Amino acid sequence: MPLIPINMREGTLARTEDIIVGIDLGTTNSLVAYLKDGKPYCIREASGKYAIVPSIVYFTSENEVVVGDAAREKLVSDPANTIYSVKRLMGKSYRDVASLEGFLGYQIIDDDTESLVKIRVRDRFYTPIELSAEILRALKRRAESELGRPVSKAVITVPAYFNDNQRQATRDAGRLAGLDVLRIVNEPTAAALAYGIGLDPTHAETIAVYDLGGGTFDISILKIHEGIFEVLATNGDTFLGGDDFDRALADLLLRKTGLSSEMLATDKARGQALRLQAEAVKKVLSDANIFEGEIMGRPVRIERAEFEQVIEPLLQRTIECCANALRDARLQPKDIEKVVLVGGSTRVPAVKRRVAEFFGQQPYDSLDPDEVVALGAAVQADILAGNQRDLLLLDVTPLSLGIETVGGLMDVIIPRNSKIPIRAARQYTTSVDGQKNLKIAVFQGERDLVQYNRKLGEFILSGIPPMPAGLPKIEIAFIINADGILTVRAQELRSGVEQQIDIRPAYGITEEEMARLLMDSITHAAEDMRTRALLEARNEAQALLLAGEKFLQQNDLLLTETEKATIRSLLRALQETTQSDDKDRIHAAIQQLNDYTTPLAHRAMEATLQEAMRGKKIS
Repeated sequence: MPLIPINMREGTLARTEDIIVGIDLGTTNSLVAYLKDGKPYCIREASGKYAIVPSIVYFTSENEVVVGDAAREKLVSDPANTIYSVKRLMGKSYRDVASLEGFLGYQIIDDDTESLVKIRVRDRFYTPIELSAEILRALKRRAESELGRPVSKAVITVPAYFNDNQRQATRDAGRLAGLDVLRIVNEPTAAALAYGIGLDPTHAETIAVYDLGGGTFDISILKIHEGIFEVLATNGDTFLGGDDFDRALADLLLRKTGLSSEMLATDKARGQALRLQAEAVKKVLSDANIFEGEIMGRPVRIERAEFEQVIEPLLQRTIECCANALRDARLQPKDIEKVVLVGGSTRVPAVKRRVAEFFGQQPYDSLDPDEVVALGAAVQADILAGNQRDLLLLDVTPLSLGIETVGGLMDVIIPRNSKIPIRAARQYTTSVDGQKNLKIAVFQGERDLVQYNRKLGEFILSGIPPMPAGLPKIEIAFIINADGILTVRAQELRSGVEQQIDIRPAYGITEEEMARLLMDSITHAAEDMRTRALLEARNEAQALLLAGEKFLQQNDLLLTETEKATIRSLLRALQETTQSDDKDRIHAAIQQLNDYTTPLAHRAMEATLQEAMRGKKIS
């Protein structure tokens, strides 16, 4: 399927060449690049010195948004309202990232659900998508300033291990920022393209991309043949990166200065100050053998060997990931023809040394490791623009495909521009006790509400055994074959009940219709995101109201009259907020109810366990 260019100003198919930018949306830093005089170039700030934009968002007391270096300055003075490492939260629920809470200067919300984690900034609640969109807006503005024209199309990179939720969240962030995201590209593929690897379709080779960024590490083994990049294996650690080097070095600095870690844990500002100082010391020790200076007002001397000693366990973890990836790919280090280094943390000499020792060769590191992914994204953007005819681009889905969920929301199962053939599946459940039938309506389009998308068909999954709401496990799978025919299959996994339908997703859509659907999705992105957020908040509140009533019934004897009265009062308050159009007010009521009931739920669970164990002996 061809990619459809759109003129954003006129709302028509574009007839002139559009510039497509490449964006590296990183955990620590982000960059934007484009092809300039035939070569990829990272766009710098006004002075022309720095290309990186720190992936940090700060909210002023007037709720004005500041992104980048100016936001970084607030990490120490106002950590609660300065958001960093948001990429780690993309596509995740609170349960997925609860272990991070102690390391963050800002508040993430435990809403006791599997919905997207929320970040509290003063009296407002934000999703990682909304925060990432602010970073992307800043990059978009930088590109438009450089090019002197609107920028509406982009390629955005993600780690190879990102799952469907994380990729969709990244795509949504781009859309919210006013960008038509033509492709989500794996970071290792982009890094290889930046070095020109894979641009010759007649040459086949196997490469490794070692990517050690600020917050994450991943190793990817790629087989490149006939212009196709095939990921043979990936491995890594989403909680291992330069930040961890900084933390290990900060602990060493604490020991050197005699300060206590407990004192810093209670003083967020001083903790952030130490983290930033540790990062500065790390940079010095990457170029020099000794650091001498003041840390937290005390003189400190550290040798590079001491630094390398404290990060050795972290380096060893990356090497173990490399070994695991090779094992999964059924390869040996000698089978790897090239090793590419990515990420600012690969500047640490010990990193380069350990990688060279493991793979038995010197890695590619001539390009700036901070810029290499963005440069590769720009090359990929140029390919999508049709300027490199020799590379094979597989057929892709022209528009996103998904189903209707509660509240008329569109839940995307296959994002637009996914390579075909493809199979993708998600699990759902029922919302009503004893539900026997489930209507599955299939839609195509980019809007968050199905009413603005194109309905492709629907069918009924019938014969579901009666069960309490939330217990059935219903898998809905979308399968697109090489001919572009979509099969939608629904199965209740506990009983095996199954139903399916065949649909031709592109049937009857003209290029003009497709262009209109894509442009509408960008034009109404902010409005759609607000509506989706409000509907999701209401759905979450309704589920919590039902759970609260059940909790009261099941634990009537365990709770005091005061506790029961308080819960009922909080439930009434939550019920009232669902009638409003203020998602933040709903989230605040949800949080208030959760804060009060969580210790009561723990007490109820302990009582249940004690009752179950009564009279039993443990041998």
